[in-house]
Amino acid sequence: MSFMKLKAISILLTVINFINNNNKKSGDQGPWWQSLHRTMLRGILGKTFRLVGYTIQYACIAHCTFEYVGGVVMCSGPSMEPTIQNSDIVCAENLSRHFYGIQRGDIVIAKSPSDPKSNICKRVIGLEGDKILTSHPSDFFKSHNYVPTGHVWLEGDNLQNSTDSRYYGPVPYGLIRGRIFFKIWPLSDFGFLRDSPNGHRSPGD
Repeated sequence: MSFMKLKAISILLTVINFINNNNKKSGDQGPWWQSLHRTMLRGILGKTFRLVGYTIQYACIAHCTFEYVGGVVMCSGPSMEPTIQNSDIVCAENLSRHFYGIQRGDIVIAKSPSDPKSNICKRVIGLEGDKILTSHPSDFFKSHNYVPTGHVWLEGDNLQNSTDSRYYGPVPYGLIRGRIFFKIWPLSDFGFLRDSPNGHRSPGD
């Protein structure tokens, strides 16, 4: 007798044994195929619940990673040119924000003070307590502004085409979402971000 025939007989005997055992246990609960159906249904439900549980766990891990560690961001708009061009892809980290490690000259992503549903990408020009000499993009008006406690002063590198703290004033520190530190696309500009093209700006300049 071939191996395949022995295997088939073994499977058949297993099924018959399963039917007999379930008939003895079920009593008046119905025919054997109903017991088999219930067993299969329990198996399917168990796998479904496990899948849902794993999905929730991975979603929580992903949320914590993007919220507290960082992620990859695609930038849009001309306000940070030439440092960051439209559609450039950069890496952002969030640890500096949580540990108050944001410094002057850092490029940050923050919630827009004028539109909380959108994000802005700007450079930190001043920290709390700094006196900032600012000028309107038209360069006709210059003024001094003090950065209050718990705020930062943000400006785009493209001063002629940037809506920033010169318009809406100091930005609350709590609106900062992360710090951009590395560009991964385009490959021709792969690496750490350049310094401001406007030269070194210090408080009071």
